[in-house]
Amino acid sequence: MVKICCIGAGYVGGPTMAVIALKCPSVEVAVVDISVPRINAWNSDQLPIYEPGLDDVVKQCRGKNLFFSTDVEKHVREADIVFVSVNTPTKTRGLGAGKAADLTYWESAARMIADVSVSDKIVVEKSTVPVKTAEAIEKILTHNSKGIKFQILSNPEFLAEGTAIEDLFKPDRVLIGGRETTEGFAAVKALKDVYSQWVPEERILTTNLWSAELSKLAANAFLAQRISSVNAMSALCEATGANVSEVSYAVGKDSRIGPKFLNSSVGFGGSCFQKDILNLVYICECNGLPEVAEYWKQVIKINDYQKTRFVNRIVSSMFNTVSNKKIAVLGFAFKKDTGDTRETPAIDVCKGLLGDKARISIYDPQVTEEQIQRDLTMNKFDWDHPLHLQPMSPTTVKQVSVAWDAYAATKDAHGICILTEWDEFKKLDYERIFENMQKPAFVFDGRNVVDAEKLRKIGFIVYSIGKPLDQWLKDMPALA
Repeated sequence: MVKICCIGAGYVGGPTMAVIALKCPSVEVAVVDISVPRINAWNSDQLPIYEPGLDDVVKQCRGKNLFFSTDVEKHVREADIVFVSVNTPTKTRGLGAGKAADLTYWESAARMIADVSVSDKIVVEKSTVPVKTAEAIEKILTHNSKGIKFQILSNPEFLAEGTAIEDLFKPDRVLIGGRETTEGFAAVKALKDVYSQWVPEERILTTNLWSAELSKLAANAFLAQRISSVNAMSALCEATGANVSEVSYAVGKDSRIGPKFLNSSVGFGGSCFQKDILNLVYICECNGLPEVAEYWKQVIKINDYQKTRFVNRIVSSMFNTVSNKKIAVLGFAFKKDTGDTRETPAIDVCKGLLGDKARISIYDPQVTEEQIQRDLTMNKFDWDHPLHLQPMSPTTVKQVSVAWDAYAATKDAHGICILTEWDEFKKLDYERIFENMQKPAFVFDGRNVVDAEKLRKIGFIVYSIGKPLDQWLKDMPALA
């Protein structure tokens, strides 16, 4: 029986290993983590992450061939294949601060694998890592190997949160990179044999190590670039009276471009896009490619600009001040169907409004009050460290309250900001909401989810990103 162990029970490790266990009943899968609360949650009825379909998969396999444990060393020692899915945060100090990836957790995982192993192993990079990480890990393992042979593979994940289980069941591609040696090819084949139990052969791509590592960064950079491109267009649409939805629909009809990732919004979020682009920028700079680095930096600049532009629009529309005004924020997760708030645009929007002394009431169907308060008090990049190493903030943001539903959040509010495209926000009773708000009542739709015309008929002043502006908004232009 093949034994697989995954170090790291987070958004990548948990779902990926659960699906491997489901699809490969003859493989024993152990997911290990040093965080006791996290492992306890994986072993309970309340999983630590929300992902449609994940509950069912875990319940079918847990205790049979899927195990969650804090006994890291035991499971690593027994495994044939070890996946490493640990945090790779952006460095906040020292060489490459603000751009380079911090490989502290990766390095300690590699040293521990070398330390406890008593048999040959295949070590698989699962977390997004900078190009050439495999080389560094290989050196650590070989120098500490005590005669044991290790093969390093890169197997980046291409999951989208909210559809992760579906993506794992039917992936566009599975990418496996390895050394171009006899042992390397054998290791690639061993991992390929696991995936081929449910993924069609033609969808499993094999490359060299560096190509696999770079493909992940490149894929995320290309996707983020599309979002920044359409968001740049949204600013131009507002200035000219064009409608960004019509423009992106027309552009997406070109089969060379396609329709995906062309929805204008308040900006992209999530744990990977910004981090991976910063990483790409750093690698380009280190390899003497400043022009390429500058090119990718613009993707993040436009994303930051879009969030700032949104806050400026809110403040300028409301008589140039939101001081002591209640603003309802609907949605805090970075996108619908996930409880993940990492790098969510909502953080910057809320901080921008708090900077102007607004009172904020937040409602999100999947995000806890504790998480929201933590996000609003944390420094940039702190979220990407394991929970027990995150700075514990003794303070909460007093001007922020968290509501149990959209109606409570919007009661007596001057304005509503829609920051996540949850389906339920399309179906709200906006007439009831309007009656319970201060007038004039504003809706700032950062996801283009509401029918602006319908809301205007009710009496709202509506701002939809990239759409022709209300006369009110034209009369009160946003300051850059």
